[in-house]
Amino acid sequence: MAERSFKREVVKLTAGEGEVFTGEGILAVTKALLQSGVAYVGGYQGSPISHLMDVFADANDLLCDLGVHFEASASEATAAAMLAASVNYPLRGAVAWKSVVGTNVASDALSNVASGGVTGGALIIVGEDYGEGSSIMQERTHAFAMKSQMWLIDPRPNLPSIVDSVEQAFRLSEASNTPVMLQLRVRSCHMTGSFVAKDNRRPPLTVGEAVAAPVRDTDRIVLPPANFLHEVEKIEQRWPAGVAYVRDNRLNEWFGPAQSEAGIGIIVQGGLYNNLNRAMELLGLADAYGAAQLPIYCLNVTYPLIPDEVAAFCAGKRTVLVVEEGQPEFIEHELNTLVRRAGLDTRILGKDMLPRSGEYTADVIRKGLSRFLADQAPALAPAPDAPDPLQAPVAQEIPQRPAGFCTGCPERPIFTAMKLVERDLGPSHVSADIGCHLFSILPPFNIGNTTMGYGLGAAGASAFKPKDGEGGKRSIAIMGDGGFWHNGLTSGIGNAVFNKDDTVTMIIDNGYSAATGGQDILSSRADNASRETRNPITKAVRGVGAKWVRETTRTYDLARMTSLLREALTTPEKGPKVIVAQSECMLNKQRREKKVTAAALKAGKRVVRERFGVDSDTCTGDHSCIRLSGCPSLTIKPNPDPLRQDPVAHVENSCVGCGLCGEISHAAVLCPSFYRAKIVANPGRLERLKARIGGAIIASRQSAAERGRAARAF
Repeated sequence: MAERSFKREVVKLTAGEGEVFTGEGILAVTKALLQSGVAYVGGYQGSPISHLMDVFADANDLLCDLGVHFEASASEATAAAMLAASVNYPLRGAVAWKSVVGTNVASDALSNVASGGVTGGALIIVGEDYGEGSSIMQERTHAFAMKSQMWLIDPRPNLPSIVDSVEQAFRLSEASNTPVMLQLRVRSCHMTGSFVAKDNRRPPLTVGEAVAAPVRDTDRIVLPPANFLHEVEKIEQRWPAGVAYVRDNRLNEWFGPAQSEAGIGIIVQGGLYNNLNRAMELLGLADAYGAAQLPIYCLNVTYPLIPDEVAAFCAGKRTVLVVEEGQPEFIEHELNTLVRRAGLDTRILGKDMLPRSGEYTADVIRKGLSRFLADQAPALAPAPDAPDPLQAPVAQEIPQRPAGFCTGCPERPIFTAMKLVERDLGPSHVSADIGCHLFSILPPFNIGNTTMGYGLGAAGASAFKPKDGEGGKRSIAIMGDGGFWHNGLTSGIGNAVFNKDDTVTMIIDNGYSAATGGQDILSSRADNASRETRNPITKAVRGVGAKWVRETTRTYDLARMTSLLREALTTPEKGPKVIVAQSECMLNKQRREKKVTAAALKAGKRVVRERFGVDSDTCTGDHSCIRLSGCPSLTIKPNPDPLRQDPVAHVENSCVGCGLCGEISHAAVLCPSFYRAKIVANPGRLERLKARIGGAIIASRQSAAERGRAARAF
């Protein structure tokens, strides 16, 4: 089992009324859900909300005591469908996932629940993975909230605001019979802070009690003619109720003076408030505690906007700057409409001063705000030649760090095998998938043509089905075990079997969902008290009709990996070919084994570690081992031979002893320069004696060889 334990954090969730709760933002969300009387929680792991799922998984005893049902959903669509429980029953429910990709997957269920409306509070917690460091397409959740008319809360990044937003979101949902989305950026999820806790609440109605007394309302089902009435209800009832609740409970906030002498103001998304305040602090317009010199209207609720509040803020102001991250500029467009309807002459500026795309860091906002001030309030603008306070000369010296596999990653030999087979058979079209294996697109492998979504590797290759006589090659699809159970079994393998696709699918089986934090899945080989595991992928693949299925239990066996792949690409047998390649994620393995090793070393026990090295005198300087591996522990160093100029390969101390570099040397028929060494800590007396004798013999022979070379020298 690779899941990180959150047992210590779970203890914090028992904090009662008046106690100070300290922890990460995502942990504060978990506590807020329990304080709000949530009846059920579901979701699918993914940055930056994986911790929420992991914490709930470890809090099973606490949840049982409170009568809260938790489910680790098979996908985001599965999680969203759970919200059906809030349609007919006064049950508060919350689901969570990574957005926007998770929201895309969940869109069918979300559209249905948004159409029919809810009775109990329905909360969708989306981890907005946008901007620097993001691993997904740069899109926003805002568009989906507008499309289906679900309210979108974007709280200020501090724990009291986040906790209050969770509690208010349930009330807003119930007041307007509308699902509410709570948007949390990466930094909000992982920031640390404190808030004053409340007692956890048992839900007034549990899911068990609700199902014991079924309720049926055909007006809530999305079926004609009810679905036509839903649209009218949204506009005439839910929208006004939602606007009234946001306005009456003052969910949005005002900072700074009501008016400025320069006649300007700033409207900002709640999630960007901290960055705005830092930018203003650098310009001398605010302090670190938020005492601003300019009027600020903070939109903790970015959809819907409140016309009365917008008009009140813009009245008397000549120009207002809108700090809205991403594009299209939905908020800016709506603000222009509301200002015109209010009969105001206030000019709205946004993307005129700030970048149209990309993350709005404090530095980006500072530069945009400087341009705004220079244009609209020159007296407040910084001097044109003012030094950039965020420029650090050392930043220019930091080397680029492209994404890549971890040291010893078991997925690296898979792509090494693909490169070796490519030498013989030529390149193939490779349909990639979401997961660590996506790094194969980058050097040194340069493998992968497209990626279409989680578990969609095989589906992305389904169009490539050459007709007889065309001489086309079989395409290769890559898929992880997490993606396989998420979507790949049906959309990928099942689809390929049904359509008789002649493709090759490589399923990388780590034993758990490694890319999202090591959560157990159906095929995990660990025992899990609360979930069903040990369901082999090969059994599921054969169950949907695949016939050519092969398996390897050690991806580091490069010869077998290469043989399996070559067979799959050249066999005359038609239909989909599936290879299941098993090996545990090295990062999670090291996290587990390092603790055991450290404890053994501390206790003075014998510990053996394997490391690989390169004999500098034997290495030819070909460096094919590096080109076919890309392992971070493989590098180069100066050649010790004065007659040779090419640098030689070198293995650094970060080596974890996976053995791939040596396997490559053998499989590619390169050089015998790699050696394997065993490092023994706390050896016994006999081992120490053997080491001394061996060292003496080697030293004697080396001395003799050196004397021989000296005698022959001239």
